Amino acid sequence: MARAKRGFKLRRRHKKILKLAKGYRGSRSKTYRVAVKIVRKGLEYAYRDRKVKKREFRSLWIARLNAASRAHGLPYSKFMNGIKKAQVGLNRKQLSELAIHDTAAFSAVIEKVKSVLAK
Repeated sequence: MARAKRGFKLRRRHKKILKLAKGYRGSRSKTYRVAVKIVRKGLEYAYRDRKVKKREFRSLWIARLNAASRAHGLPYSKFMNGIKKAQVGLNRKQLSELAIHDTAAFSAVIEKVKSVLAK
């Protein structure tokens, strides 16, 4: 009986890893053994950073809202408290987009929040 040497299966597995390692420098993209380590690490970072990305965007929206609301004389914490009390159905992402692109609408929101907080 002929001896099976895993020819095409091994080659297919190696090609899959080396394709993922394309663009890395030196032996990281050429040598299978090195490429396996680097690709695994890269996939770990990709998984982790998909979660981190959400955190970073939320903190960016908060920083934008803080700056925009302070320009209208209202700190972020009081602004968000007023948003909750006024039952404005906009989240932080939408509010930060308003603050950047539509300042008139954001000013209207601020006025509504101020009127609710004054009560």
